[in-house]
Amino acid sequence: MRTGTGERPAGSPWWWLLPGLLLLGVMTAWGLLRYPELPDRIPQHIGPGGVDAWTDKSVGMAFLPVFLYAGLIAITAGCAFAVTRTTPLDEMPAPSDRWAMAAASMNGRPATAASARRVAGALLMTNALLGVALLPLCWIQWRADQTAAVPAWTWILAATAFLLSMVPTTRAWWADARVRAAGRGVSTGNGAGTAPGRDG
Repeated sequence: MRTGTGERPAGSPWWWLLPGLLLLGVMTAWGLLRYPELPDRIPQHIGPGGVDAWTDKSVGMAFLPVFLYAGLIAITAGCAFAVTRTTPLDEMPAPSDRWAMAAASMNGRPATAASARRVAGALLMTNALLGVALLPLCWIQWRADQTAAVPAWTWILAATAFLLSMVPTTRAWWADARVRAAGRGVSTGNGAGTAPGRDG
């Protein structure tokens, strides 16, 4: 498909779902192995100073990080699917005037189908990095001893993974903005670019 911007088509974003699913499987297996050895009281809340609330051992609380990440995968995959199903700007009917063109460019749609796939892949990459950020929480939740102290490395790892999770979507947004800028002043419809002022 020609986009009118010279952009190369992006590959399938769904390969980036595999790291998240693999990470979810690792979390689940880790939790199943650790559960029999957990103490009768496990962390319920973790604050800046460490564990500050405890609760009775249960599957629901012990596997809370796993359930959270499973929900995050479902939401992220749904958002990625919605993005890939969105009609991009370069396939929308040509705007009737400059105001309609400006409104179309501000509606949040991806500039091209390749941009949509890129954004979807970035969302799934972000999901995987957020899963890495949950690993320290798993370790704290599944310690064999009832210890309130939380080592500094757990916060550093979680914060680093969280900050890195912002990179893929930021890069995808920036790339889409560049494609929009390259196609600015070009009204497109049904995948064909038409320069304004040349249609009569």
